[in-house]
Amino acid sequence: MVRKCAAELLGTALLVFFAVGVATLSFGFGVAGASFASGVVATALAFGLTLLALAYVLGPVSGCHVNPAVTVGALLSGRIGITEAVGYWIAQFVGGILGALLLWGLFSTSPSYSRSTTGLGADGWGAASHIHIGAGGAFLAEVVLTTLFVFVILGVTSKTANAATAGMVIGLTLTVVHLIGIPITGTSVNPARSLGPALVVGGTPLRQVWLFIVAPLVGGAVAAGLHRLLFPSTDAPAA
Repeated sequence: MVRKCAAELLGTALLVFFAVGVATLSFGFGVAGASFASGVVATALAFGLTLLALAYVLGPVSGCHVNPAVTVGALLSGRIGITEAVGYWIAQFVGGILGALLLWGLFSTSPSYSRSTTGLGADGWGAASHIHIGAGGAFLAEVVLTTLFVFVILGVTSKTANAATAGMVIGLTLTVVHLIGIPITGTSVNPARSLGPALVVGGTPLRQVWLFIVAPLVGGAVAAGLHRLLFPSTDAPAA
C-alpha cells in the first residue's frame, strides 16, 4: 500500500509539473505566440503524452490513477476497496499540490512571472474561460469529459482488454479531452490537477475550484455506472 500511494503521489506531481507547466508556458508566458490554437494543441499533447508515459511506468505498481476521479471509477466498479481508495485520494491531492508548488518555485525565478497575471494553468469559468462559459455549462462539460475519460480507462484496463495498448489509448483519450475542454474551462477532469494550481494562485481560481473537484468526481461515478451496465462481467482489472 505504501508503494502504491507513493506511486500515485509521484505520478500526480509529475503530471502537474510537466503538463500544467506547458499550459502555463503556452497561455501565461505566451511562448506559443499569438495563436491560441497552438497553445491548445501543445497543452493537450503534454497532458496526453505525460500520462501515456506514466501509465506504462507506474501502472504495474498502482494502476497509475493519478486522478481522484479515476479512483472513484475504480472504487464504484469494484476494482479497489474503500481503504485503498482513500489512500490514493490523499496521495493524489498531496502530489498535485507538491507538483504545483515545485512548478511555481521554478517559474517565480523568472522576472516575467506574475502569480496574478501569468497564473499557473488554473481552470475556470466566466471571465476565466476562453469562451466565457457559465458555471452550469462548465459543470456539464467537466462531467461529460470526465465520464468519457474514466469510461475509456475502465474499458481498456478490464480483464478482457489488451493491457499492452492501454497506456496509449488512455493518453490519446486525455489528449482529445483537452483539445475540446481547454477553450471551455481549461480542462480539469482531475480534481488533484485543479486543486494544486488553485491553491498556489488563489483569487478566482481558488474560489472556483470547487466545481473542478465535484464535477470530475461525478463524472467518474457516472463512468463506473455505465461500465457496470454495458460490461457487467469485465470489472476485474487486467493483469
